[in-house]
Amino acid sequence: MAPVIELRGIDKSFESVHANQDVSLVVRAGTIHGVVGENGAGKSTLMGILYGYYRADRGEMLVRGRAVAFRSAQDALAAGIGMVHQHFMLVEPFTVLENVVLGLEGGFRLGAGMARARAELARLGREYHLEVDPDARVADLGVGQRQRVEILKALYRGADLLILDEPTAVLTPQEADHLFQILRALRAQGKTVLLITHKLREIREATDVVTVMRQGRVVATQPTAATTPEQLAEMMVGRAVTLRVDKTPCRPGEPLLEVTDLVVEDGLGVERVKGVSFTVRRGEIVGVAGVAGNGQSELLEALAGMRPVKSGGLRWKSHDLDAAEPRGVRRLGVCHVPEDRQRLGLIIPFVARESAILGYQGESKYNGVIRLRRKAIASSWASQAAEYDIRPADGLLPTSAFSGGNQQKIVLARELDRNPDLLLVGQPTRGVDIGAIEFIHRRLVALRDAGRAVLVVSVELDEILALADRILVMHDGRIVGDVAQANATEQTIGLMMAGVG
Repeated sequence: MAPVIELRGIDKSFESVHANQDVSLVVRAGTIHGVVGENGAGKSTLMGILYGYYRADRGEMLVRGRAVAFRSAQDALAAGIGMVHQHFMLVEPFTVLENVVLGLEGGFRLGAGMARARAELARLGREYHLEVDPDARVADLGVGQRQRVEILKALYRGADLLILDEPTAVLTPQEADHLFQILRALRAQGKTVLLITHKLREIREATDVVTVMRQGRVVATQPTAATTPEQLAEMMVGRAVTLRVDKTPCRPGEPLLEVTDLVVEDGLGVERVKGVSFTVRRGEIVGVAGVAGNGQSELLEALAGMRPVKSGGLRWKSHDLDAAEPRGVRRLGVCHVPEDRQRLGLIIPFVARESAILGYQGESKYNGVIRLRRKAIASSWASQAAEYDIRPADGLLPTSAFSGGNQQKIVLARELDRNPDLLLVGQPTRGVDIGAIEFIHRRLVALRDAGRAVLVVSVELDEILALADRILVMHDGRIVGDVAQANATEQTIGLMMAGVG
């Protein structure tokens, strides 16, 4: 049988950025084929060519043995290729059913078309373990459910090859495990999956074959079973990568932040943080573990001054804090890396070097009498791009032109450059490649070793276990455990996260 997809000598440049260089790729039917690489390795550009978003400058693309030249996503869909994007393409006020049929409503008699779509949606849900309430509003669905809707959309349009671009970047570990079950069900039904990721665990658990990209080129394609995590990491980065966090035992000092009986509500007035008390000291990394939705996000936002405190006390360096707002919190020496970088950490249409000073644009370093000091902003960006390996290094590109991992580096560089006494960081390595994860972890440990403190919230339990000196476990808005790293195991922390023990 001819391969489902064959790419031959694909080349693509965006002005000075050579995104794909002589890339060849063969994808066989009925397989889950992984494509891994660092942020900026060219994975998403290659998938954009395959899905009709971009035209290759050179090279040839074959679908089931026939040469094609897609001019749009509609051409790709007509050829049986569907794509689920990292940031979902859904209309939030619409229902699941309305999103699935959007653009394929079935002619003038809308009711008849919707009835057929409802029946087909039920069949697809049963067959591929993708059950979702067709009448639920997308705005009311969790991230994992929204991803199912995206997959259903592609299947409803007849996709035989499904491209998933960084599908677990916004998922909890439990949701990611369920996604892998769905992918295996798709494979069992004869579908083909292209899984674009940088997470080695996903490659090992989900794929049959893996292609490694680095700096726009394919460096290897191998059966997944014939690889090791260390080999894949080295091929991705071009050097040996430490897959563990190297750090000495912490030496906690004086209390910096003391939280007493803190209560925080969400936007609907529902209590999400329920009488939480803890202390963060100099020279330690405190991790907050918990299944998403158990109050961690609201806690972090309240500490950063972004969400009002209903009751309870906050003390900073032994002084009581009254109601604070983000600017005042920053002036105390507290910096914040929010969980949602696109919604809270960046202004996507701004050029990158403007995003890199957000929150600090009023400082005299950047703000002149009449206008911003452009040379100072450019100089600051150049040093951050070099130190944090932000790619591309062109600060005049819009922030939207950067991959998710490089957007995360922009936020981290901005906050870490202030050398804060306390860094509040949510999901520090969400959507970040293996080389950058190693770099970010080193920077957080270096901040701790310099006598500062870090409070980190992460749904990646492996990350919390490796990085934190002390682990606070949250369940249903309360702290149900305060465990030293030496006494923490995945089983004990996992049970606490589930509200057991």
